[in-house]
Amino acid sequence: MAHTDHRLGAQVAQLARTWRAELDRRLNHLGLSQARWLVLLHLARQPDAPTQSELAAMVGVECPTLARLLDGLEAQQLVRRVTVAEDRRAKRVELLPQTGEIITRIEAIADQLRSEILANVDQQELEVFQRVLGQMQANLERR
Repeated sequence: MAHTDHRLGAQVAQLARTWRAELDRRLNHLGLSQARWLVLLHLARQPDAPTQSELAAMVGVECPTLARLLDGLEAQQLVRRVTVAEDRRAKRVELLPQTGEIITRIEAIADQLRSEILANVDQQELEVFQRVLGQMQANLERR
């Protein structure tokens, strides 16, 4: 089945950019760049501390880029890198206890923005939209 609406990709990309930019603006007072709060959220959602290379893949950045981000987060005393006993070249990235409060604030601000964005969106339509996005992602990943 041929789809002729060429705007879809641009609309999805624009929504993602605008959403992330607004969240970044709302989190600015925490002294965290978009890249840094994204790293913190990825870490907070992991049951176990990932290695730097695992975290880089999750966040979608190269290892040297992540290393610079982690340097800054360590300077802010939000994370620490711990040597992996089985492979002394590898480092696991852990959130420090005091980071929990910042994560809670990030998530509260993100939840508020999500509520505003989804205001007046029918729940059933949202569920269909999420299924369609999931199928599109699966189609891309099969390539």
